[in-house]
Amino acid sequence: MADSPSPPDHAGPPPESVPPDPSRRKFLKQAGLTAAAAATAGAADATARTPDVPGDGAPLPEEFWRDRMQAPDDGKRYGWVVDTRRCFGCHACEVACKAENDVPLGHFIRQTIYHDHQRENGQVARIMVPMACQHCEDAPCLKACPCGALHKGAGGSVQVDYDQCSGHAACKDACPYGAIYIDPVANQAVKCHNCTHRVEQGMEPACVPTCPSDALYFGDLNDPTSSVSRVAATLEAEAQLEVLRPEENTRPRMRFVTDATHPMAAWEPKIPRQGASYAPEAYDVFNWGEGGEQ
Repeated sequence: MADSPSPPDHAGPPPESVPPDPSRRKFLKQAGLTAAAAATAGAADATARTPDVPGDGAPLPEEFWRDRMQAPDDGKRYGWVVDTRRCFGCHACEVACKAENDVPLGHFIRQTIYHDHQRENGQVARIMVPMACQHCEDAPCLKACPCGALHKGAGGSVQVDYDQCSGHAACKDACPYGAIYIDPVANQAVKCHNCTHRVEQGMEPACVPTCPSDALYFGDLNDPTSSVSRVAATLEAEAQLEVLRPEENTRPRMRFVTDATHPMAAWEPKIPRQGASYAPEAYDVFNWGEGGEQ
């Protein structure tokens, strides 16, 4: 988000010496009344179409989200492979994501988690893990959304309809991975949407080609020739592919490459949980070591 512009220098008389324009005053008054009426009508409309919300991210009745959970019949299933062994924490993916999606300062659609892990032989390994929305098959954020904004888009990507989002934050409370934040200006939910606007043009999400270590792979899991399918087949022969917090039963579409030097159990506690979001405190060096969980 751009910084606020500096106030202009006034070379002429101070503003208070200029008589007010009655026509402008009338216009501003009318504009204010119109905006208030629109806000009241919008709130009434939102109330009329919003069901009773259980709170704390609990799912709504199935009839309210069943249709939105169904992805378009396009034959695609977009997913990710993250090679934690290759990431060296350069933050290029985060910067690309912020630039592509106009993410404000202090907020993150994706974040690199740091962890200093002591191995059994006494050596210390620094693990860096790029994190973002898991685009779950059974997305709890979608089930909790009271305004019907969360839905499945192309390839099953979990997306937000900003013509519907009211900033209720039930989706944020429901996400088991802390991947959603509420925009402080628009008061709407923001998350990774797989850069759908780029994918529709035959490009990859902005973070993928920006990664200098080839730690991020994205594509159609239904296509055995896609880069993500090919690298998954190769990596499964030499390491282990795991999903984050399988006990949540969300069936996430992001898999992480782990091995003895990069065990998921070491860094998993650093990932935010329900009701939380990625935060600048994650970069605090005191949170890198053992016991520094967020």
